Amino acid sequence: MSECLFCRIASGSLPTEFVFEDEHVVAFRDINPAAPVHILVVPRAHIETVADLGSDETGVMSRLTAAANRIAREAGVDAGGYRLIVNCGREGGQTVFHLHMHLLGGRKMPELAA
Repeated sequence: MSECLFCRIASGSLPTEFVFEDEHVVAFRDINPAAPVHILVVPRAHIETVADLGSDETGVMSRLTAAANRIAREAGVDAGGYRLIVNCGREGGQTVFHLHMHLLGGRKMPELAA
């Protein structure tokens, strides 16, 4: 997946400052932030969308969420609250086709339509 932007970032071939990294997950600041804190939490493994998760990817979403919660605490947005977003597919708003979670915080988030 050398063409995939997030694969290149996760592998280190595209230099990016990580705010978090472990064996399975990397996290970095969004280049076009929608909030004072806007971090992308990305699995190192290439998975195009959340809909592509299969039984062999057990734990991917748990690892992304655990990393996001840790980052939120470290960024000081955990007490006031934060938003976690996973877009799926073009109509769902996904623009980079490598599964990722947006962590947004540092301001009151607008309510979403039900």
